[in-house]
Amino acid sequence: MSSSPPPLLFFFLIFLSIASAIKLPLSHHTDQLPTNDPYLSLRRLADSSTARAQQLKQPSSIKPDENALSAPSASAAVVKSPLSAKSYGGYSVSLSFGTPSQTIPFVFDTGSSLVWFPCTSRYLCTGCGFSGLDPTRIPRFIPKNSTSSRVIGCQNPKCQLLFGPDVRCRGCDPNTRNCTVACPPYILQYGLGSTAGILLTEKLDFPDLTVPDFVVGCSILSTRQPAGIAGFGRGSQSLPAQMKLKRFSHCLVSRRFDDTDVSTDLDLDTGSGHDSGSKTPGLSYTPFRNNPNASNAAFLEYYYLNLRRIYVGTKRVRIPYRFLAPGPDGNGGTIVDSGSTFTFMDRSVYELVAEEFAAQMSSYDREKELEEITGLGPCFNISGKGAVTVPELIFEFKGGARMELPLSNYFTLVGSVDNVCLTVVSDNTVSSTGGRSGPAIILGSFQQQNYHVEYDLENDRFGFAKKKCIP
Repeated sequence: MSSSPPPLLFFFLIFLSIASAIKLPLSHHTDQLPTNDPYLSLRRLADSSTARAQQLKQPSSIKPDENALSAPSASAAVVKSPLSAKSYGGYSVSLSFGTPSQTIPFVFDTGSSLVWFPCTSRYLCTGCGFSGLDPTRIPRFIPKNSTSSRVIGCQNPKCQLLFGPDVRCRGCDPNTRNCTVACPPYILQYGLGSTAGILLTEKLDFPDLTVPDFVVGCSILSTRQPAGIAGFGRGSQSLPAQMKLKRFSHCLVSRRFDDTDVSTDLDLDTGSGHDSGSKTPGLSYTPFRNNPNASNAAFLEYYYLNLRRIYVGTKRVRIPYRFLAPGPDGNGGTIVDSGSTFTFMDRSVYELVAEEFAAQMSSYDREKELEEITGLGPCFNISGKGAVTVPELIFEFKGGARMELPLSNYFTLVGSVDNVCLTVVSDNTVSSTGGRSGPAIILGSFQQQNYHVEYDLENDRFGFAKKKCIP
């Protein structure tokens, strides 16, 4: 999330323009990419998943640009919002902000915490043609049309939700309580994309619930981010934290990598009317775990799971323990991330899993050229083989909870009915420490489709069960 001084100065000038008039004289640029090539589509999703993994594995602390610049008001027990799949690999949830309300689609993301939307009529997104959206038609929030929109001051405690207690308020006398300097601009990196803007407080509206003074990012410049991000991570600025949710749950519809109209509900549970220790019938649970490296705030945003074993068929893959559990340096372990499309594994883990699939599927020809093209693997040619036998992929967690993935959650047809690939990605990094940097395994949304998944925040546990998610 660092940048060279010229861009930071540019963001400062943008910040001054927003703070005074919410108007930016920005030019428009697009980077339209072809979308009708199935190999290229998979390659983009694989590259995006790998880039996303690198950002999650080596996060930068959020810091203000040095050179630049509540409680819900109703008691609804469960708030529901539609959740649908998008062609660019994410899942979209619509949220309503402002007075009167403006409804904006957001990417649902459990791997980050800030909620931000494309902001102002001059919002600019470069490189967003890959999403199939006309960048000039990206839905955006217009602060001047909302009577409840407020720029957050630097000395406002809400500024610290993103920047921490040591935020520097340039131009403010520390002894002045009512300094008018605004909270510094933010710059956030999301794998292949990024965004920059300022913090606002706004009213978040649901049909039966209103959340006043919600901290939200007003982004005015983004790269490869075709929609805002709804951060559902463990940070204090996340939607679950600001709404004081007891739990939230979802069921991700099957992926077709298109903008389907089919949606399911994202359930936000405020805790009213339920037993705090109760389990949802039919779900298997495993406790969340903490990363022992508390000095890296980004690691504390992630939902770490106690993954104990990986099975390919009946064969247990012997994954060294240092990859399954985060060590004192914070590296290793497994997180669950709805913002990643395909599951990521460190190269050392990936090779063990891929080799076991290759060994058990040795009767099929390996398609290594296809692996290079798509970024997935191993890939196999199954033509002329009659009934195809593919071993199960099973994740076993602490407490005995087993995620026995349906075949469609970890293998996909590629280009024709003759080729299939494992939908797991890795990078080419193997260091002297075995490639350990950040989480070693990132459980992506592709592997979670057609599962009822619950984040029980009150009891610090993760629940799941197979379920046909299409209503």
